[in-house]
Amino acid sequence: MATYKNLTDLQLIDLLKKDDESAFEEIYIRYAETLTDFTSSKLFNFDDAKDIIHDLFVRLWSERKNLQVDSHLKAYLFKITRHRIVDTIRKNITREEYAAMLQRLENYTDTPVEQKIAAEELKERIQYSLKELSPRVREVYMMSREDNLTIPEIAERLGVSEQTVKNQLSSALKHLRQSLAAASSIALVFWSLQ
Repeated sequence: MATYKNLTDLQLIDLLKKDDESAFEEIYIRYAETLTDFTSSKLFNFDDAKDIIHDLFVRLWSERKNLQVDSHLKAYLFKITRHRIVDTIRKNITREEYAAMLQRLENYTDTPVEQKIAAEELKERIQYSLKELSPRVREVYMMSREDNLTIPEIAERLGVSEQTVKNQLSSALKHLRQSLAAASSIALVFWSLQ
């Protein structure tokens, strides 16, 4: 087992894809405790935390042949864990204490790698949602958010009233909020801070 401790995460993943149980065990040793601590710090119920981590590693083993981890295994595992935590909280949102935990989770500060992953995921979701807008509403949104134009500047460029621009911008933002409702809470917080 000592030789497995010296392997990089990517080497372990390669061995895992070849059904190497010792590689799986080393990944578990490296990350299970940290992931459990993280998860239990976000949930009231320690059993929920243990279930999430157990399910994560069951999934890791069962989907080992199709793993798409090219660089940061730790970030990959935390991303999946974070999504499972949010799912658990949403499932139990009727309980007041879970609502409070969701708020705390939204305020969690990601590491730069996790921020980058969340930002890329969110960017893709936003781009997809923008394609669903009418061309004019999308244009108004892009002028406001991408070109940083004010409402009067957009109205002048498009030859429409400022109220029309406000209505179209409001429509775009409403559509994006609805489209992103399924996105992870962390990604939503990150987007709102942009």
